[in-house]
Amino acid sequence: MIDFDFSIPTKVLFGAGKMDALMREKLPGKLALLVISSGSVVKERGYLARMENILKHQNIDYFIYDKVSSNPKKNEIMEAAQFARDNFCDFVIGLGGSSVVDSAKAIAFMARNPGDLWDYFVTGSGKGLPPKNPALPIVAIMTTAGTGSETDQWMVVTDDKIGEMIAFGVPSTFPTLSVMDIDLMMSVPPYLTAIQGFDAFFHAAEGFIAKIATPISEAFSLQILRLVNKYLPRAVANGNDAEARSNIALASMLSGMVQSTSSCTSLHAMDHGLTSNHLDLPHAAGLLMLSKSYFEFFSKYVPDRFIKMAHIIGGVTANLPEEEKPMEFVNQMVRLQKECGVDNLKMSDYGIKFEDMEQMARNAHQTMSNLFAMDRYSLSLKETVTIFEKAYK
Repeated sequence: MIDFDFSIPTKVLFGAGKMDALMREKLPGKLALLVISSGSVVKERGYLARMENILKHQNIDYFIYDKVSSNPKKNEIMEAAQFARDNFCDFVIGLGGSSVVDSAKAIAFMARNPGDLWDYFVTGSGKGLPPKNPALPIVAIMTTAGTGSETDQWMVVTDDKIGEMIAFGVPSTFPTLSVMDIDLMMSVPPYLTAIQGFDAFFHAAEGFIAKIATPISEAFSLQILRLVNKYLPRAVANGNDAEARSNIALASMLSGMVQSTSSCTSLHAMDHGLTSNHLDLPHAAGLLMLSKSYFEFFSKYVPDRFIKMAHIIGGVTANLPEEEKPMEFVNQMVRLQKECGVDNLKMSDYGIKFEDMEQMARNAHQTMSNLFAMDRYSLSLKETVTIFEKAYK
């Protein structure tokens, strides 16, 4: 029997030039908090000025919050949420990459709820309190592609004082409206294009092997793997390849749908353990560092699913011994990482030491236990440490 439920309530405007469609699109309020990163990219490339013109054209007043870090921090969220409350903002716009959009979700949530963000988180040291109110409406305007934050409810926030990086979401933190304008993504440099594209790849692979996968999520996952395998090397090699950029943006959007219909697994939990105390390490780079040893370990526990994924990304298993067939997915994944120039990322380059592996494994189990619960095989702490150690270089 097939039995599942899902809802993805986000309206998506997808394609080149779609940011201009906001001139005509009904926006969900009259006073916006416009959230951007602490960097200069959206200003230098004119995206912020374009958004301001759109809001003025729509007769919408706005404030700008421009302190978001590359890994959003709790203190930034709380400061911005208080500002939104004090100034009666009635919706939040995130203009930027996934960190900005995740921040917009968290700000929108805390602008309507009392106390501390960690009061509502259900893992780590979170108190697991039920929200008092739904989040303010959220508009996501993506300038990068990979995470899927545009079509899911999840936000990732770090409390750097206690070393916890936790994912959280509720139905009201789905964006009301998301814009995937390929023109905003054409100048993303090759390295960021590669690691962000692999974030979508890992969402797909994890969503496919997760024990709550559904026929809907499986269809999304396999399509993402196909798109990333075919188009990511092209997008990395030539950022002006509009067809490649468009298809990687599509993979990103679908990866959010995977997160809404299935789940990440312990790979993402382990990355949180890795990056929570090394905030200069990009999330997707941490996933890449862990990916080979992680998928090697799991290939023997869900072989049928690994064989299906292998076929999608160019693996040929017909003449292989039965026990070697699942590893063809890992081999093809590593081949794709080499093609994109991200096959040799090193933890040691970020000051991570081999003796840190057990502490990071414990952090992963404590802060993201819900993702370990999504695995079809239950990882022990010792096995988690072993995966970390094999990934270290």
